[in-house]
Amino acid sequence: MLILKSLSFTALPKAGNDPVQMRRAKFISKLEEQKLLLADPNHVRTVQRWTKVDGERQATTKQQAVRPWWKTDASGQAVMSVKFGAKPIEFEKGKAGIVVGSKDKLPAVIDALIGAVRAGELDDLFAQAAKAGVVGKPRKAA
Repeated sequence: MLILKSLSFTALPKAGNDPVQMRRAKFISKLEEQKLLLADPNHVRTVQRWTKVDGERQATTKQQAVRPWWKTDASGQAVMSVKFGAKPIEFEKGKAGIVVGSKDKLPAVIDALIGAVRAGELDDLFAQAAKAGVVGKPRKAA
């Protein structure tokens, strides 16, 4: 019993199901994927899906293309958009692009965005984008 008296006890922390933290982690993984795509233009995402084969569920892997979040405008500058789902996030009214300049500066911009996500600077924009994207499913006529 002397050993147990020398220890200090506390309650267990709750499981990490914080939606804000989960959204941040998912978005950071997407930004990291953009860095991989910048380094290797042939980069593909590998996902695991469950399919039925002969009536039994089996895990299969599938290759998904990763689309770049940057484009080059008419003047030759790279412009990056930050996407939440399929839609770009507007940082200011009508302005959804980040002017990067040259493609060489994209990794620094992606790292700055990752830092902003970790600091929670984009949480309000994520919440607005999530609200705007929530549309009820159309009901089928009976």
